[in-house]
Amino acid sequence: MEKDRLIESNGDVVGQAGERVAGTTESSDPIDKASRTENKGGSAWPPGIRIWTPPLESMPEDVMFPLAWEEMMCRRVGEGEAPIMHIWRHPYALTIGMRDRRLPRAPQAMDKLRGEGCSVAVRVSGGAAVPLDEGVVNVSIILPNPDRKLELHGDFERMVSLIAGAASPWTSESKAGEIAGAFCPGDYDVSVNGRKFCGIAQRRQTKAYILTAFVIAEGSGEERRRLAREFYDEASGILRPGQAYPDVREGSMASLDELAGVPSAEAYMASLVEWMIEQAGASVLNEGPELPLDELDRLSAELKTRYDRD
Repeated sequence: MEKDRLIESNGDVVGQAGERVAGTTESSDPIDKASRTENKGGSAWPPGIRIWTPPLESMPEDVMFPLAWEEMMCRRVGEGEAPIMHIWRHPYALTIGMRDRRLPRAPQAMDKLRGEGCSVAVRVSGGAAVPLDEGVVNVSIILPNPDRKLELHGDFERMVSLIAGAASPWTSESKAGEIAGAFCPGDYDVSVNGRKFCGIAQRRQTKAYILTAFVIAEGSGEERRRLAREFYDEASGILRPGQAYPDVREGSMASLDELAGVPSAEAYMASLVEWMIEQAGASVLNEGPELPLDELDRLSAELKTRYDRD
């Protein structure tokens, strides 16, 4: 498998060798209208973005499949195919970071969840454990980078503007900045009233990259927090929270339903699509790009071999 990993980050901005980049920002101010509309006319997003939203019922049981799909699409975009926005959900899964996978009892914790019908995968992008279900919306935008520019702060800020812009029909109180006690913490957490509903990460290949986010749109934020904490309690062994893994605490997470009255995950997804059409001139695909299933299966297996290991 080609060695295309340059950066894996979840909002704690890191450089190519993993060192922290100076100037990481946190904001406690609401994301104002100007920042939500700065992409008008496509000035901040490249032209030609397509939107693909696969039906929930079409999602394979293995959560590695949509991650592999994005890896393959990233390679295609790097080769000249138009950029694409991927909006998807999974019935029941937990994605974890590579650091999580190195916890003393991570294999046992993963096997326990799999025995309960939960699909578990080590995520290719940065970050830590994130529970997924029908109420959690995953948003990925795959963009070309032929000049191999590194604009981490700007990329995260664009994604924050998108997430907040899609939530703006229900709330204008979205804020960016790390939320203590939340799962998958990062400097570009998005929250309302001090409770996180969204985390942002990115994954870079040689000539393209993926900006990705999870959004807890409906249901209980506390239930998702509890699942993440239970994974860490099982996986950590004798290690203590803090340095080795996030200290996931009660009261840190909530859904947009709880925070702002967003009626459903579908309603938020529709708002995401509307925002990108209006602000970036995106177009909606009726069918997803054709990718060879055998190659996707092979790539899924390669990603598991590469990342899901001690």
